[in-house]
Amino acid sequence: MLGIYAIVLITAPSREEAENIARKLLEEKLAACVNIIGEAKSLFWWEEKIEEAAEALLVIKTRLDQMEKLIEAVKQIHSYTVPEIIALPIVAGNKQYLEWIDQTILKPK
Repeated sequence: MLGIYAIVLITAPSREEAENIARKLLEEKLAACVNIIGEAKSLFWWEEKIEEAAEALLVIKTRLDQMEKLIEAVKQIHSYTVPEIIALPIVAGNKQYLEWIDQTILKPK
């Protein structure tokens, strides 16, 4: 295995914006796979009050060495002032799937 793998979670205000983000990350080879889960209900603090929003959730499979580039790519097109972009390490998985991630995304420079 080449790298340390991660699941990245990003919320977007619409399925359309989520698909745009997913396509950009895939086209730039910053992600191997993106799942989009529609109609997630989010409750959160924003500007000193509790807000509520319907959002789409992106579940992205990548390597941690791509996080900096991934964050910058998302921030270029995301409509939120402060988009949620968080990474969780993959601690174990199907060896062939993890190798596929390595073969699919950009190699570190």
